[in-house]
Amino acid sequence: MSHIAVERNRRRIMNEHLKVLRSLTPYFYIKRGDQASIIGGVIEFINELHQLLQSLEAKKRRKSLSPPQPRAMFMQGGGDKSQELEVCCNSGFADVEAKISGSHVLLKTISRRVPGQVVRTIRIIEMLSLEILHLNISTMEDTTLYSFVLKIGLDCKVSLEELAGEVHRSFAGEVNGRLCSQ
Repeated sequence: MSHIAVERNRRRIMNEHLKVLRSLTPYFYIKRGDQASIIGGVIEFINELHQLLQSLEAKKRRKSLSPPQPRAMFMQGGGDKSQELEVCCNSGFADVEAKISGSHVLLKTISRRVPGQVVRTIRIIEMLSLEILHLNISTMEDTTLYSFVLKIGLDCKVSLEELAGEVHRSFAGEVNGRLCSQ
């Protein structure tokens, strides 16, 4: 076989593999149709899948190893901020995890995709006098992971259990009244 035929065959196989990669990757990861964009999008997608897998594995380990966490109150300017407290609310329709880390609250939810859920969650966070510093949304098929970094407001006197419970109930449409004065 001539060098030209070998090279042509190699390019054909490479293009077939790129088509398969493109078909397996959600469209919003691939900005353009060139080879570099396809490979870059696939790398980004695989990295997010890897992070999601690590998060789910860690959650599974915590679930099997840790006893129920105690009720934890948090207020701006009070308590030992080096202490990390965590509360989880899990069910068939959503898993919610709230954790104090320093002067921030880390809130994570994982559930099937629910239209308008991020808006309901943001409304609850604001109702509880917490400020959103960062929000990350990751999706895979029909599963959504919301990760919030929250700043504790001056007038907030809500427990982690109440925060996690309110967010968890919002997945079922059962948001209760206000817990923090505004």
